Amino acid sequence: MDTISTGIFGGSFNPIHNGHIAIARRLLESAALDEIWFMVSPQNPFKRNSWLLDDSLRLEIARMAVAGERGMAVSDYEFRLPKPSYMWNTLRGLTAEMPDRRFTLLIGADNWQRFGGWREHEKILAGYPVVIYPRRGSTVDAASLPAGVTLVDVPLLDISSTEIRGRIGCGLPIDGMVPDVVKEKITEYYGKYVEGMP
Repeated sequence: MDTISTGIFGGSFNPIHNGHIAIARRLLESAALDEIWFMVSPQNPFKRNSWLLDDSLRLEIARMAVAGERGMAVSDYEFRLPKPSYMWNTLRGLTAEMPDRRFTLLIGADNWQRFGGWREHEKILAGYPVVIYPRRGSTVDAASLPAGVTLVDVPLLDISSTEIRGRIGCGLPIDGMVPDVVKEKITEYYGKYVEGMP
């Protein structure tokens, strides 16, 4: 049986937006992946004080957003793991349960800069390929990367989940920032939680 090359694109996706999907499209090609799973995190260890929309609602929006996108799926795997979510636990569990897949970790340059603080980061590097995509304000020297870690060139899109939440809180439109198919749901769901937003 051929091994399926699967990229794990983790994040809060609070909410998912067009920048996430554009990055995934490019990574499928540039990282030679068969598929990418958006791994919706219930609790990011680095964002414990950040406000999150309910897990099930973020998952619903993400699945709607990538429906029809070639090679993309949304996973709730981390919802069944202990909180907070540590990527090592996720990768280790996925590998044990799905030996037909070869998992690759996809992270932004900002996360790579603090990768040394990740739980079991050395084991991740020893066991899995890591692909870094650029993030504005975060510089990565490709020549300094360890074996198994690759920096790829994907477009920098100035869209952030924080900005989207802020615009909704101010009653401003989010056209062009999120897929049209989820624009109304994002506006509705996040609009109900304006007081809880950072």
